[in-house]
Amino acid sequence: MAGTRRTDLLGRLADMSEEAIQRLSDAPGADKLLGAMNGLRDRTDELQKRVRGLENLEQRLGALERKVDKLSKGGGSTSSTTRKSTKATTTKSSGGTAAKKG
Repeated sequence: MAGTRRTDLLGRLADMSEEAIQRLSDAPGADKLLGAMNGLRDRTDELQKRVRGLENLEQRLGALERKVDKLSKGGGSTSSTTRKSTKATTTKSSGGTAAKKG
């Protein structure tokens, strides 16, 4: 008995929605509205495809950033020692010159 009520209620709702759609399609300007809705659906689908492509790009970017970090850590230690020795040499020569002048 409960199953019959459910089907009857759902059937009535389906009939009512079909009638509502029919009335809307008969209304003036309904063609423009339906065209806009279809256009919106198409643009939403296109946007969804692009977002999926962005996820792949984000993964690739993350991998590249990790590689750059690794390379900068490895290369950064050798260049920092070179810089320190250059600064030390520069400081000694300028310090020696300043001592002679003073």
